[in-house]
Amino acid sequence: MGKTLACKDVGVSCDFVIKGKDEADILRQAAAHAQGCHNDIKITPEIQQKLRTAIKEDSGSSCCGGSSCH
Repeated sequence: MGKTLACKDVGVSCDFVIKGKDEADILRQAAAHAQGCHNDIKITPEIQQKLRTAIKEDSGSSCCGGSSCH
């Protein structure tokens, strides 16, 4: 099973949903997304904790943890 994180779940007005294989993957993707799309948001330890709390198990993910199978 993979994991997901939606920007909306952390109070950001954004429809982006991150899918990843584990928490570390989700947090890496979230940092890259925030840098590219939410320039006013800095990933502080407090924000990281908020992100961790909002990460959910993705029971419908593919065999690749949410990414396309090759």
